[in-house]
Amino acid sequence: MSSNTSATRGARARAREEVTAAIKSEARKQLAADGAAKLSLRAVARELGMVSSALYRYFPSRDDLLTALIIDAYDSLGAAAEAAHAAAAGQEPIRRWTAVCEAVRAWALEQPHEYALIYGSPVPGYSAPDTTVRAAARVGLVLIDIVRDAHQGRGVAFEPLPAELRTEGERLAADLAPDLPPATITAMVAAWAQLFGLVGFEVFGQFNRIVEARPEFFSHAAAQLAHGVGLLRQG
Repeated sequence: MSSNTSATRGARARAREEVTAAIKSEARKQLAADGAAKLSLRAVARELGMVSSALYRYFPSRDDLLTALIIDAYDSLGAAAEAAHAAAAGQEPIRRWTAVCEAVRAWALEQPHEYALIYGSPVPGYSAPDTTVRAAARVGLVLIDIVRDAHQGRGVAFEPLPAELRTEGERLAADLAPDLPPATITAMVAAWAQLFGLVGFEVFGQFNRIVEARPEFFSHAAAQLAHGVGLLRQG
């Protein structure tokens, strides 16, 4: 392959990346203004000065564009959680857990419309494909790693599952973390739901005129979630 051919292909790839980024940026503006349900490829194309047929070469349908935005949002949130975990390296598990939860909250407050895209009301007529799963799992995997590290030390205590929940707990553990006890994984699934419930209440305004000291309230609640999955303060 000649250097001229390589240079041409490289320029085309960069141009495609730039146009793709511009499409996503305009789509995020629409999300902020009108919500995901009203996202329109034609409107995006119009705002960018493109004909619709040209935009379809990048995203064949609205659902393809939504999927790209959802993966980007999950990856951005996951990166924030992973960075917080790395920054807390060496601290006891409960502090690392709380740091990750606080990073999730901070990200959501900075990007409320993207948070709404991934944890708000489902978009009518849209079903997220399997390609979103890897990105969606990033926060959960960080929290599982924290609990796994605690299990290898002495910082875990948990109650056994009631008999009626053992089968479900074993299934959850087999799917999510076979090396951890079913009781721990069951508690983590509950904590996962509660974490995003806390964040969602704040992002969507349900705490208005109820909770005033919100950072302090959230940090305390996150620590309680850590206790719920068995993490203990060292010493």
